[in-house]
Amino acid sequence: MAAGVSTTNWKVYEEQFWGGFTEVQEQNIRAFDAASAGAIRIVAARKRGNYEQESFLKKVSALVTRRDITSVSTAADTGLVTDELVRVKINRKIGPVAETLDAWRKIGQDPATMSFLLGQQAAPDIQADYLNSAIRAVRAAITAVTALNFDGTAGVLSFASLIAGLALFGDKATSIVCWLMHSKPFFDLFSDGITNYKIDTVGGFMLVTGTPVSLGRPIVVTDSAALITTGSPNQYHTLGLVADAVTVTESEERVIESDLVTGLENLVMRVQGEYAFNVGVKGAQWDMTAGGVNPTDAALVTSTNWDKVATDNKSCAGIRIYSD
Repeated sequence: MAAGVSTTNWKVYEEQFWGGFTEVQEQNIRAFDAASAGAIRIVAARKRGNYEQESFLKKVSALVTRRDITSVSTAADTGLVTDELVRVKINRKIGPVAETLDAWRKIGQDPATMSFLLGQQAAPDIQADYLNSAIRAVRAAITAVTALNFDGTAGVLSFASLIAGLALFGDKATSIVCWLMHSKPFFDLFSDGITNYKIDTVGGFMLVTGTPVSLGRPIVVTDSAALITTGSPNQYHTLGLVADAVTVTESEERVIESDLVTGLENLVMRVQGEYAFNVGVKGAQWDMTAGGVNPTDAALVTSTNWDKVATDNKSCAGIRIYSD
């Protein structure tokens, strides 16, 4: 009789296994609090309604003036004026995501694994949502103030551009505590330092440390779409931010529910969640009429939806440099 061999008569299955691996958000989201020297903050505080409004006393114009020592005439009173900061609430949902219990049994896994793996994906996605929303808001609010924007589109980001941007804050340039930029201008800056500065000084330092000189301020690099305006070529927004430039407030309790859905051909596990957060920018208010309730991403990054309420530009969130 002829003997069979595995390569012809037998079906041989390779060993396979469920690794429990799940893809997660890969954008750098380490930008809050200490990472940005306090420029981008995240706090937890429950807030009712769709807006958070905070009144403040505006600077009194001509508070200190010359006194005429030869006169006893009546001095005119100057009234106090208040204004308000307005932070806007953004509402989000997670899922719903649904899968049959049978699908999990077929791979030998407990259906409870679904909640665990979705949690691994949702956590960094929520952090990225906070960060990208904050960037949209602060970029838009700074863009709305013409004097705080430097046009560097004659070329890519350079040290000269950073210095020109700082100059927009004049004698308060030291208030700029960090740089926020996309990786493209970051590496352009890196190249500028290597190419245009002596290897035994700035260029040498950059080659050894692997990071560009940043004029004494930390650089937060994140490939957020909020830092790009697409075109030919793309335009990149580099922000120099002051302390407390933009704040994200976790303003409502996060709710995530899972339930078993019956009445279908197969039992189904569904997971769904909700959360909300407020975004506010230093020296600016959300325009409740133009921007409205629960803004879209496009509305949040629209500069006309943010109104400057700080008297002095140096009391705003920072400066913007846009480059190729």
